Amino acid sequence: MSWRKRVVMVSRTRGLSTRTSGLWGALLLVVAVVAGCSSAAETGSTGGSAATTTEAPKPALLALSVSDGDDDVEPRRPITVNVEHGTITAASLIGKHGTHVEDELRSDGTSWTTTEPLGYGKTYTLTVEATGDDGAKISEESTFTTATPARTVAVSINVWDDETVGVGMPLIFDFTGSVPDKDAAENALDIAAEPATEGDFRWFGDTRVIWRPKEYWKPGTKVSIDAGVYGTNLGDGTYGVEDRSVDFTVGDELVAVADGRDHTMRVSINGKKVKTLPISMGKPSSPTPAGTYTVMSEHHGYTMDSSTYGVPVDSATGYRTYVDYAVRLSNSGIFYHSAPWSLGDQGNNNVSAGCINLSTENAAWLMGKTKRGDVFTVERSGGPELEPTDGWSVWQLSWEEWQS
Repeated sequence: MSWRKRVVMVSRTRGLSTRTSGLWGALLLVVAVVAGCSSAAETGSTGGSAATTTEAPKPALLALSVSDGDDDVEPRRPITVNVEHGTITAASLIGKHGTHVEDELRSDGTSWTTTEPLGYGKTYTLTVEATGDDGAKISEESTFTTATPARTVAVSINVWDDETVGVGMPLIFDFTGSVPDKDAAENALDIAAEPATEGDFRWFGDTRVIWRPKEYWKPGTKVSIDAGVYGTNLGDGTYGVEDRSVDFTVGDELVAVADGRDHTMRVSINGKKVKTLPISMGKPSSPTPAGTYTVMSEHHGYTMDSSTYGVPVDSATGYRTYVDYAVRLSNSGIFYHSAPWSLGDQGNNNVSAGCINLSTENAAWLMGKTKRGDVFTVERSGGPELEPTDGWSVWQLSWEEWQS
């Protein structure tokens, strides 16, 4: 609506005679009366017709997310159509050889989108029809080609689907080749937790990125990982081979603390101490590194072989020994395992080549309680500091260091 404001101007003139002034006063009075009558008629009348503006119906206006002739389109990117001043009546995306891409049209007809990724190096034609508010029908068509990768990489995840893990479990993504655009890779790795859990990524080289929570996971947390790398440009023409997805649950909080001076391991579950076990750790010539480890794998029947971490079996400190129970804590060969040969030293002396020795009975009990992702801390061992890159030892870095 347009509002009009009436402006009344009052003029004062000096030097006029009394008679002239009276005449002008009479004239002004007449004007005022006439003006007053006119104003009353305008404001009080209901029979007159007011000027109105009716906007004419508009033709449909389509917005396609791809233009005719586009190439190098990311296969993962949804192809979309939106319309203003109308509704979409038909839309389809058809491959060069007749493949129909799955799609979805919004119930009110205002938008349309594809619902599945496209192929690499493929040509598609998008056809859209719409009817405008003015009743006129329009159509548009766009033919485009998706990207052809210069190279592809696959990604693996260290957590298994439906697994129950420990509260220290890091999420490790290993690519089969270098990733030029690390931000794009992180954006493609979606991690959803209930309850919500704060965490962040950290790269270790060009092929491995690890996500860990700021603090230990809360027991009972449900986590879903969607590594949506297929069709995503990871930089310099590098694309993912296929997506990966994993759902897992965080179990009870098991924390074990191995003390090299009193030769014991204290085991707590959900904050309650449940058992203290006698142990033997690395002897002075091969002390166990001190720090916080994370359980990596568990083995019923395992051959401990010094050559796996660079010490020949036939050397003075080499060995090749079968054990009934063994749980890996690092890449460098630190395990907790059954060691019946050191039973007399367990609880008294450190005599191992670096591993944590337990009786067969205690190793079986502990392995029955632990799971991948549980937290093991070694203290007062006399050994060097555990390297954060040795196995899954991400808790060796503070949160500030992790984000640096």
